[in-house]
Amino acid sequence: MLKIRNLDAGYGKLRVLKNISLHVDGGEIVTMIGANGAGKTTLLSTVIGLVSPAKGEIFFLDRDCRKLNSQHIVAGGCVLVPEGRQVFATMSVEENLILGGYVLQKKEGKKAVLKEMAHQYELFPVLQERKGQLAGTLSGGEQQMLAMGRALMSRPRLVMMDEPSTGLAPLVVRDIFQVIVRLRDEGNTVLLVEQNAKAALSIADRGYVLETGKIILQGPAEDLLANHDVQRAYLGREKIE
Repeated sequence: MLKIRNLDAGYGKLRVLKNISLHVDGGEIVTMIGANGAGKTTLLSTVIGLVSPAKGEIFFLDRDCRKLNSQHIVAGGCVLVPEGRQVFATMSVEENLILGGYVLQKKEGKKAVLKEMAHQYELFPVLQERKGQLAGTLSGGEQQMLAMGRALMSRPRLVMMDEPSTGLAPLVVRDIFQVIVRLRDEGNTVLLVEQNAKAALSIADRGYVLETGKIILQGPAEDLLANHDVQRAYLGREKIE
């Protein structure tokens, strides 16, 4: 579904990503773990068209994304749930979801948007309870759910999530990750960037470890969980019991 080959990208003369190659197959949860500053957000921003690659290839559904803007990439079925939620604070929950359904409405009309909104309310019941409430007044966990629901309103093929657990209580993180698993079970594909390595690898099919802009490890998630170097650097202990 997503294929990246020999990708370099960054900001001006600063090269953040260095010769990145990875792939995401349909129906997978693939996670990218690494420390702050490793380049995880830059990678997602490059895929979605917010950062221009210096070299390399990005193909989504066999379509070259390098010359497409973000609008066309989203319309083609790839969406990003950004770090920090970035909901429209002065608009209601329902208005945020309607905006997320803009692409779907253009393709299939208003009825499709209403049907998809009902599905998001089923995935995130608290959003239905808060549908008339201003997004900026929601809790952090509720805003994260809204950001996810807004992205899913376009019925994407690939959902990229940037640090969905940041700043959230453990019980809320559990609920968020349960939804991510459900998305895969419903046939969606997820590329998950996450500092909470244990939680991410626990639900992922495969993973990549990014360090200073380079992929240093990759493989099945269970193998990465058992890897001594991953345990020491990212899981906070030498051995998983």
